[in-house]
Amino acid sequence: MAFVTPDFVPAIPEIFVLGMACLALVVDVYITERYRLFTYQLAQSTLVASALMVIFLYPAEAVVTFNGTFVSDGMSTVLKVFILLVSYFVFFYSKQYLRDRNLFRGEYYVLGLFAVLGMMVMASAHSLLTIYLGLELLSLSLYALVALNRDSNEASEAAMKYFVLGALASGMLLYGMSMIYGATASLDLAEVYRVASGGQANDTLLVFGLVFVVVGLAFKFGAVPFHMWVPDVYEGASTSVTLFISTAPKLAAFAMAMRLLVDALPSLHGDWQQMLIILAVLSMAAGNVIAIAQTNLKRMLAYSTIAHVGFLLAGILTGTQSGYAAAMFYVIVYALMSMGGFGMIILMSQAGIEADRLDHFKGLNERSPWFAFIMLIFMFSMAGVPPFLGFWAKWSVLRELVAGGVVWLAAVAVVFSIIGAFYYLRVVRLMYFDKPEDATPITPGRDMRVMMSANGLAILGLGIYPGGLMAVCVSALGA
Repeated sequence: MAFVTPDFVPAIPEIFVLGMACLALVVDVYITERYRLFTYQLAQSTLVASALMVIFLYPAEAVVTFNGTFVSDGMSTVLKVFILLVSYFVFFYSKQYLRDRNLFRGEYYVLGLFAVLGMMVMASAHSLLTIYLGLELLSLSLYALVALNRDSNEASEAAMKYFVLGALASGMLLYGMSMIYGATASLDLAEVYRVASGGQANDTLLVFGLVFVVVGLAFKFGAVPFHMWVPDVYEGASTSVTLFISTAPKLAAFAMAMRLLVDALPSLHGDWQQMLIILAVLSMAAGNVIAIAQTNLKRMLAYSTIAHVGFLLAGILTGTQSGYAAAMFYVIVYALMSMGGFGMIILMSQAGIEADRLDHFKGLNERSPWFAFIMLIFMFSMAGVPPFLGFWAKWSVLRELVAGGVVWLAAVAVVFSIIGAFYYLRVVRLMYFDKPEDATPITPGRDMRVMMSANGLAILGLGIYPGGLMAVCVSALGA
């Protein structure tokens, strides 16, 4: 069979990120500590340039290339843009934090770029093999990032837990994929869909494969009962790494779930819907209830993440295009909110001090009224208080659950959202009604003030006018 040259144009952003990550790796070896900022600038320039490429190359219709393993479509384009945007903010927030702890090294940004590349590949995956390739590139980079602070026993322990449980999850996912391949005789998602929908596959083997795939997805999302790594890794890792793990990879995990469940196995919707319902209810229940008992803000936000994953899965399980759009809207909103929440911890942290306990936020209004207001925006948004953006994310998912006839699940979600509001509002109470333990005024750099303020005001502004972002999600999925 003659070799056909693939169309490289849809993959230009990924090729560019790969090339620049390799360049940053080589350059960082030769520059001195005095010029270490150049690696950071190179990484940020890469993210901006690749985001512009993704937008410029937006396809009028889906384009499949590399022998059916890579697709460029509306969903991949929107997710890539937000992955790159969030990663840009993460790198920016982390700069001074890493400097204060003598961790401002090229490894953070090189590993971050390789992780971004893995996420972009997952967003455009059109083959079981491509999904796994992107996932492993992302996972291996994150394992190394968690262990970046070699002098910290907590970081080393968190990295080992993350690696062991992540490897177990990857093995289960790969085992499920091998079963799907055995049942359909294809790795191509379109071919898997055709065979499974046409009744030509071995149904028993296909369902067994689906079970392992959903288990693997639940591990990567951090859904209950596969959530045991989330609070330990969030607390043990450096806050700059926790900030990264809690944001952009959730967008990639959503893309992976959509490719595996919606693109490849919609014919098994009845089966994976039941599994996702169980995961969603358990995640919302455990995440919101256990978060109440936390005194460490990073652990509290970790359990908050688990609860948000429950809402995200609730959107996917509806099985409708509008439900998928609501889930996509939710995961983007969550990434923006989480970015702000962990960014505030970094802003409050000074050299040698981690502001990761709730007590550190006592009396924040006295120390800095503006940043107390910004943190209030993040907490109210996560709690789902109108008119903040988080309210519309929850509302869109609840509306789709009711429209899909799963009214009882919508009621359960509302109940646990009300329970979850307690621990978010507790942070607001500490900021405005308690006396500060340290009355020193907060004086971050001008650039940090501008970026953090932009993050908070974007959540407020998009909450007042949510239609634009929702329309982008609906258009991306053709709902």
